[in-house]
Amino acid sequence: MTDDHDHRDDETDTPIPKVKKPSRQQVYTLVIEVGRNPGDGLPAKATGAALMIYASGVDEGEAVRETVAILKQADMAPLDVSGYGTLQERLESGDEIDAEERALMDRALAENSVIVASMTPFFD
Repeated sequence: MTDDHDHRDDETDTPIPKVKKPSRQQVYTLVIEVGRNPGDGLPAKATGAALMIYASGVDEGEAVRETVAILKQADMAPLDVSGYGTLQERLESGDEIDAEERALMDRALAENSVIVASMTPFFD
């Protein structure tokens, strides 16, 4: 017999807490090159920029799609995306990740969000 109510222990009739499934979300490090767009907030003489981003997603494809959609909503013009993997993948490849970077990654995961960690404008 299944129902939508709390499951109860048959002998004691006490509620059995639901076990929360581990989140499949991970944080991906992305570098996204953007061009110019009116209202993009880049410096006046910049020709574009590179954005270092931490984005959560169940896979890298989802993280990229969500990030590009958010950047477009912010009047930015995404041109190219480079993925650098998850925290674990980066550690395994020998990347050094400082406490500040790790804190931003943890925040992106906790908030299921996209965080722009840095912006480097391009000037010709």
